[in-house]
Amino acid sequence: MAAEVIEMFRRQWTTYRRVVDNDLMEHRDLTAALAAAIDGWLAQRDPAAPLPHLVDLGSGDLGLLPPLLRRLPLASFTALDLNGAVLPLAAEALGPVPYPCRFEEGDLLGWAEADGPPVDVVISGFAVHHLREPEKERFLRGCRRRIAPGGLLLWADVFRPAGESREAYVARYCQRVHGWTPLEADRQEEVIAHLSAWDHPADRATIEQVAMAAGWHWRWLWQGHHDAEALAALTPA
Repeated sequence: MAAEVIEMFRRQWTTYRRVVDNDLMEHRDLTAALAAAIDGWLAQRDPAAPLPHLVDLGSGDLGLLPPLLRRLPLASFTALDLNGAVLPLAAEALGPVPYPCRFEEGDLLGWAEADGPPVDVVISGFAVHHLREPEKERFLRGCRRRIAPGGLLLWADVFRPAGESREAYVARYCQRVHGWTPLEADRQEEVIAHLSAWDHPADRATIEQVAMAAGWHWRWLWQGHHDAEALAALTPA
């Protein structure tokens, strides 16, 4: 890997970690809500059921998830991310656990549409919003095909309020980023450039209908304070 590419990755990942560590996107409350959702799902399962298989799509370096993952009773854990350079960081953050783990470079839409064994729990944090609307529909249909009976899809992401255009959302979020004082101005501009080019958050009302058509029940579990970050639980209809 060229030295300039390594440096760009390090800088971008340093910015990302500062966003997480300073809770600028409410990762702490969101992670707590996600943990509560998984704990509740586990509590409702038949005690005699096999241990569940969990996949994290767009895992990054696992963010704030390692303490949760280390205590979960799992049959296996798979972390998948398009950026293979981050997977060693994810493995290091998780550390030793009593179940097999895989850290795979790959695209979350490709995973959803690939053949594979059923998965009990799928989680995705701040990744699906990079897909365009037709791709989100394909993602939901693919995950519905791959989810095991009684399984759970936890979608943590940014979403637009019903009826808000992408342009209005981006303008509103850019104003918010300008208030992220833990980041220097040039790093704020990097975040703004990224979200302006790549972020396509789903309209909340529309995506519920798309999910229902794909065979899911949709339930909002948590919503942040900025009409953006939120967590939804999807279960097979």
